[in-house]
Parts: sequence; structure tokens; C-alpha cells
Amino acid sequence: MPVITTIDDLKALHKRRVPRMFYDYCESGSWSEQTFRENTSDFDLLRLRQRIAVDMSDRRISTTMAGQPVTMPVALAPVGLTGMQSADGEIKAARAAQAYGVPYTLSTMSICSIEDVARATDAPFWFQLYVMRDEEFVDDIIARAKNAGVSALVLTVDLQLLGQRHKDLKNGLSAPPKLTPSTMLDLATKWRWGFEMLQTRRRSFGNIVGHAKSVGDISSLSSWTAEQFDPKLDWDTIARLKDKWKGKLIIKGILDPEDAVRAADLGCDAIVVSNHGGRQLDGALSSIRMLPSVLRAVGDRVEVWMDGGIRSGQDVLKARAMGARGVMLGRAYIHGLGAMGQEGVTRALQIIERELDLTMALCGKRDIEDVDRDILLIPKDFEGDWV
Repeated sequence: MPVITTIDDLKALHKRRVPRMFYDYCESGSWSEQTFRENTSDFDLLRLRQRIAVDMSDRRISTTMAGQPVTMPVALAPVGLTGMQSADGEIKAARAAQAYGVPYTLSTMSICSIEDVARATDAPFWFQLYVMRDEEFVDDIIARAKNAGVSALVLTVDLQLLGQRHKDLKNGLSAPPKLTPSTMLDLATKWRWGFEMLQTRRRSFGNIVGHAKSVGDISSLSSWTAEQFDPKLDWDTIARLKDKWKGKLIIKGILDPEDAVRAADLGCDAIVVSNHGGRQLDGALSSIRMLPSVLRAVGDRVEVWMDGGIRSGQDVLKARAMGARGVMLGRAYIHGLGAMGQEGVTRALQIIERELDLTMALCGKRDIEDVDRDILLIPKDFEGDWV
């Protein structure tokens, strides 16, 4: 086993151990992948101010997100097909998050169901909802989430239509994988993954199978999405869902200040500045570039978080310094899960926490609540001069 010190170390193991279609599902974007790349490269443009001769003892990075205490300003983002990265992957990730003291968000398009995760964990988790054409299904899944003790609903609003994801199309992404000559050849080299998958019964979309009516082949994420995701989703629909849920609501997928204001007007508990990890509108600006304009638009009316491009504790610190209350980790923890299962998710969180803590100290801060733009060197044109 190699020495694991960075998320990139976990990423390399993930690539070796998981079938190509599921690794590519995690590590890819839509169209030319410009936005996917810039989500990470734009963080590199932000530099840190080193400070010396300050007391760096007794540091604290714990805080709150939407009123919930967290070990650090991090939540695990919803990721579809997590249970295809590692057998029962959603359960493993939820258990790791619970033990670490950070929230876990289960995707609508998970392999393990809401009920599976609830039975396997003790602490409440969050649930991410996609809005479907079938209102009965949507009402039912909200009721299921309530019955499972879900403590916050994360409503994803940027996937009414599926962005063109070339790698997923070329790989024939499905759950479980369809046995074509190319996939069988790939699976033959991923014996550890295959052996673990044989030990579980959870190999398809657990929140959908047995719950959704009048649907066709849901082994294919893209085909089912085309059939069922509701392209008519609008602010009136979002308001109705908020009334149905009657609990904490987090709106994920905000990338424009005008949309941020609409979300704040709705009275949600938090918004997530996000471009869906660069997997929807390619050519959109990165989340970290859009964060300042969203913050200016909403002020302190609603908590603002961000996701997209977070690959280190330094990225978490930079996002916090730019004004985000917290971040959602996606690929960083999925790399850990694919590499080493539950232990890998824990290792990813340890890496993020240590990098966050040490970097904060070297910037002269002892408390995450005191971190602001003072620790950053920001290019004058960082947000861009766009017409």
C-alpha cells in the first residue's frame, strides 16, 4: 500500500481499482470539460498570505452549517451511483461522515436507498432531491425521507436536462454495468471491486426500483433522466416543494446572482454556489469565481456555500476566506471511497482537515470564524470583466 498524503494519492488508487465507466463518471465533465477543469484551476489563482510571529496554538476549525455543528466547514455532497464506486458505497460514506462529525448527503440517484442508509447509521443525514415529472413519486420520496429522519432536504435545481457527458455516453454507463466485450475486459482487471460487489444485493438505483411507476430500463442513468427529470421545474415548483418538506431546505445549483436573490426570497436555509461539478453547462464560470457576486447579491439573508473544485484543505480555506460559510466535497471523498472504501473516505477527510488546519495557522489565524479575505492575495481581475 502506498503512503497516502493527498487526495491525488487516493485518486490514483481509485483509478486502478474501480471499473473505468464509474471512475470516468466521477472524474469528468460535460462537452469540452472547460468548466470542469476551471473549477480546480481557478483555485490556483488565489494565493495565500504567510504570517509569522503569531500565536498558532489552540486552533479551532469547527463551526456550523445551516445551524448544524460540524467538525470543519465541510459536508459530503450528493453523488449519484456512489454504490458503484465501492459496494454499499453510500452506507460506507455516511458512516465515515457520521464518525467524523460532518454531514452526509444521499443522492436521489444512489445505489443504496434512503432506508438502507437510515438503518445503517445513527445520526440524521441529508437527502438530495431531483424533481421528477411523476409528482406521486416526488411526494412519496419526500415522505420516505421524513420517515427516515432526514434532517435537511438538498434540492438540486440545475439538472432539468442532462448535460452531454461524452465519457458516460461512450462508456455506456449503467448500474450494474452491461456486459459488453470492453466492459468485461475492464472488469477482469478489477477483481477486488467485483468480489465486493458479489457480496451485496445493492447494484441498481435503490431509491427508484420498487418505488417509481411506469418507468422503463433504469439501469441507464441518462435514459431514465431523459424520461423522468422535470424540465418544467420553476420557482413556483420549488416553493411548493418547500411547503411539502416543511424542514431545512438547501438549494443547490445556484450560479447567478439573480437566481441567488430568488432563492433567498424563498426563505431557504442555505444555497450552494455550484455548476454541478462542471457536468451541466460547459463554458459556465467556475463556482469560486461566481461566489463573490452571489455573496454581494444576498448579503447575510441566507447562508452561502459552494462546491466544485475542492481537492484540498487549502481549497476549503480559500472558499471560506472568499465568504462561503462552508463547502460540499464531491470527488475528493469519492476518490477515497473508490480507493479504500469507508477507510478511504475517512482518510480523505483527515487529509482535508489537516491541510485546512495547518494552512490556517500559517496564515496567522487560530479560529475558522476569524478567516476572511485578509489571508488571500486575489488577482484584480479574478471575477473577470465580462460584458
